[in-house]
Amino acid sequence: MSANQHPEPPAATSDRVLFSSDAASGGPRHVEVPVAYDALLLAGFGGPEGQDDVIPFLRNVTRGRGIPDERLEEVAHHYRHFGGVSPINAQNRALKQALEAELARRGIDLPVYWGNRNWAPYLEEAVADAAEAGHTTLLGLATSAYSSFSSCRQYREDYARVLTATGLGETVTIDKVRQFFDHPGFVAPFVDGVRDAIAGLLAEGVPAAEIRVLFSTHSIPLADAERSGPRDLELGEGGAYAAQHMAVAHVVMDTVAAEVDGALGIAWDLVYQSRSGPPTQPWLEPDVCDVIETLPDAGVTSVVIVPLGFVSDHMEVLWDLDTEAMEAAADAGLRAVRTPTPGIDPAFVSGLIDLVEERLRGTPAAERPHRTALGPWYDVCRPGCCENIRAGFKPAAAGIAP
Repeated sequence: MSANQHPEPPAATSDRVLFSSDAASGGPRHVEVPVAYDALLLAGFGGPEGQDDVIPFLRNVTRGRGIPDERLEEVAHHYRHFGGVSPINAQNRALKQALEAELARRGIDLPVYWGNRNWAPYLEEAVADAAEAGHTTLLGLATSAYSSFSSCRQYREDYARVLTATGLGETVTIDKVRQFFDHPGFVAPFVDGVRDAIAGLLAEGVPAAEIRVLFSTHSIPLADAERSGPRDLELGEGGAYAAQHMAVAHVVMDTVAAEVDGALGIAWDLVYQSRSGPPTQPWLEPDVCDVIETLPDAGVTSVVIVPLGFVSDHMEVLWDLDTEAMEAAADAGLRAVRTPTPGIDPAFVSGLIDLVEERLRGTPAAERPHRTALGPWYDVCRPGCCENIRAGFKPAAAGIAP
């Protein structure tokens, strides 16, 4: 069966978590008992690695929506601009190597298998390879930090789909680490980047009142955002997705203000990018480029652009920020600095393995590090979490059925 065929997994019962370890099967918010995982499953989005891959890759991304190739080609120019190569696969190879090195450094015997949703190597191959090697109790790590359909639940649906497609659903289990938006290891690289950017501008004599920090993340449909996170949390417009980003941005700015003389009171905004829906569909706003255009009228001369929603410099960062947002800043006459993503920053890699150790050891929730009041997030996603408004709920691993 090809990676693009998606048979439906069996329906879940409301009192059991599909395809889970015994410790997670009852649906606890946090699994506080040790689990003997025998492999780590790194799950990525995937990306083309040549011009011939671009349209087939975009067909995978938009599968089920009936979008003709002519329209896909309108999107393909982002990839064509970079030779048809997305950097995301190379970045995941580097991340896999860094995770393996950190596991070895800590003496943890846990192989890492890597598979993608939309391009080779596919998740089907990774799970099949793990099972063939005798590794059947897997811990999933998706390369996305926040809660929404596309950044969490869709990966969990992928796990369920893959276990069905491979016929391994009776022998292989997949849990997942908690969403890590506020883990210190994820937050630290953003603090470092913003601190260095602001300190540099202040050292050059730029007044604090003329600096604006824009924390940018991928926009999603407003209806999906409002359904992000558990249904019983009242987090306001934008749901858990917006609330998590806002909380992390507050932490970053508060930390930088405490570390850099003159940084206290520098204004900042949460902005969005990479919108792809029809104009009639409400998406999270404001757009990063639209905000940049308004900054000169607010007395701003320098802008710090922070890719807060991203773990590495993939296409949305290279095109939407390094190309379009930088062009918007130049057109507005602004000095612009783009801060780094976590990538394979040692603090980030170490933090990811901390998350793995939490589950290996069954660390109590009260002892788990987190930088915001929203954390530590759930090990087992709650009923009704992160519904896809267009497609509804499909069976998913690592969460209680709706």
